Amino acid sequence: MADVSLRDVKKQFGALSVIKGVDLDVRGGEFCVFVGPSGCGKSTLLRMIAGLEEITSGALSIGGKDMTSIGPSERGVAMVFQSYALYPHMTVEENIGFGLKMTGHPKALIAERTAAAARMLQLEPLLQRKPGQLSGGQRQRVAIGRAIVRNPDVFLFDEPLSNLDAALRVQMRTELSKLHQDLKATMIYVTHDQVEAMTMADKIVVLSAGRIEQVGSPLELYHRPNNLFVAGFIGSPKMNFLKVRVSVQDGSAIAHLPGADIAIPTHGATVAAGEMTFGIRPEHIDATGKGDIVIEATVKLAEYLGSETLFFVTLADGSELAVKADGLASEKPGQTIRLGIHAKACHLFDKDGKAVINGDLTR
Repeated sequence: MADVSLRDVKKQFGALSVIKGVDLDVRGGEFCVFVGPSGCGKSTLLRMIAGLEEITSGALSIGGKDMTSIGPSERGVAMVFQSYALYPHMTVEENIGFGLKMTGHPKALIAERTAAAARMLQLEPLLQRKPGQLSGGQRQRVAIGRAIVRNPDVFLFDEPLSNLDAALRVQMRTELSKLHQDLKATMIYVTHDQVEAMTMADKIVVLSAGRIEQVGSPLELYHRPNNLFVAGFIGSPKMNFLKVRVSVQDGSAIAHLPGADIAIPTHGATVAAGEMTFGIRPEHIDATGKGDIVIEATVKLAEYLGSETLFFVTLADGSELAVKADGLASEKPGQTIRLGIHAKACHLFDKDGKAVINGDLTR
């Protein structure tokens, strides 16, 4: 395993600036996930680490060695792509060992590493099959096996699960997490799916328009987002936002919500009175009406999912909220529902979208 360090890394395609100065440290053995919407630059950044895209300016080091101008084959990295890129005329065994064969490794070593990778990925019964005889999940495991046998310093994954169905995605998430624990390797993983990021990562890097918005553990980003972008991207369903007027009184920020005012502890933060954005997560709204304040809303849409119920409701001023309730909640569209809100769960963001107060139910 090796550390990966980027310093003021930029990428331009002609006049178009795609990566706009990235500083990042990934510690050896970490599972780091790049997440963000389509077009934010996450795959380009990964390809720059792999050496598949030239770095316009800045510096990249892997394992303490400058790799800014070093070719892909000499960086000690292995990449798993979104497309499996398997050779259809080769068996699973041949596909896994092909990279080692091309670099002139001895047959005995190729066989040993291929067998070890197949055992780790539960591919042993499939070694003599060809890719056309495999499921999507099995093909992806073969692609991962091809990376494992190279014994790289860093594994790079570019949306490897996006071609799989929902059930296989969940299964492969678990398998990749277990693989990371077994190999204790440095892994950098790109996805647009924040659920993948939350469930797999030690560290999440949230990207937007070629810049890093925030770096932190999954729970840090969930509980303490730096800004509106991160708050809205991390979490499913996303955080609710309401434009509110805020006044300050006795160490609390008073948010004037439709139908009620709520006093939010500032915890020493400097809060200026005026227009702000109020945020609260759907799962932090109590659909049984218990909280520091209670507001009434009309159910617009209900999704009964068994384990939980999602309500989409309209407040008195016409603004809308998503509410995640217990699976036994049974209100129907058109009915009135009483919503409880706890002050500790509330977030406030200033006019520039920066977090002023983060909700923290542990306080």
